[in-house]
Amino acid sequence: MTVESSTQTACGFVALIGAPNVGKSTLVNALVGSKVTIVSRKVQTTRALIRGIVIENSAQIILVDTPGIFAPKRRLDRAMVSTAWSGAHDADLVCVLLDAKAGIDEEAEAILSKLATVKHPKILVLNKIDLVPREKLLALAQAANERMKFEHTFMVAALSGDGVDDLRATLAKMVPAGPFHYPEDQMSDAPMRHLAAEITREKIYRQLHQELPYQSTVETDSWTERKDKSIRIEQTIFVERESQRKIVLGKGGATIKSIGADSRKEIAEIVGVPVHLFLFVKVRENWGEDPERYREMGLDFPKE
Repeated sequence: MTVESSTQTACGFVALIGAPNVGKSTLVNALVGSKVTIVSRKVQTTRALIRGIVIENSAQIILVDTPGIFAPKRRLDRAMVSTAWSGAHDADLVCVLLDAKAGIDEEAEAILSKLATVKHPKILVLNKIDLVPREKLLALAQAANERMKFEHTFMVAALSGDGVDDLRATLAKMVPAGPFHYPEDQMSDAPMRHLAAEITREKIYRQLHQELPYQSTVETDSWTERKDKSIRIEQTIFVERESQRKIVLGKGGATIKSIGADSRKEIAEIVGVPVHLFLFVKVRENWGEDPERYREMGLDFPKE
């Protein structure tokens, strides 16, 4: 007997909104379980990247990741921020992630201000609560709730999984009734190459965001499953100038080695097998002005 025939099913898109580095990827992994299920991006349903699908009781929760929201300075920045907001407007529910340690900083302030334009129910998720005293957490939750109407507030430590089960159960209750969008046996993992590129790009941002504000893109050139079940991945990091290439490589190749190690670790956690990751850095002048690159990344090309 199928889930559909025995029980009333529910299904909905949940957008995860937050500044860079608030822990969205970690939370997706914690909500979905050890292996993230990726599905092909369906342009008509959402323009953001679907990062994972959670089946909780008779509900299917489709987690839509959005690029970290920050103050856009260049065309690519504007495209990423606009994609993030379209993901929020297209979803059924919005989870707003705040880094409990950072509190309501400038980036969080900007997000809360703009969230007023999103009509869907919103849930506040304070992440990294293990790093902050309880009094500070309660004060932060109160301050955010005074700024905006949140249906629920959750305090989680996505890395350890603390508080994640309660959040998952609530999301399952809040998504609208309806049939599953994706059959349980057809959740494809084809865009793993895309996700792997996103993970490496996130690591570059994390290590170099002061020196290299989003002026890089990553493409997965090859993805080979080897006889010993491990995966060999080759990726190219594209930058716009030779000076940026030197920044990414670092002294004696130290920076790219560190980026590769971080990325390989996260990709291996997701695919559940050992990963061999090889990174190359190339200069591609003015790629930030090339509409084709934006389409490949699932972004709209801003006209100006």
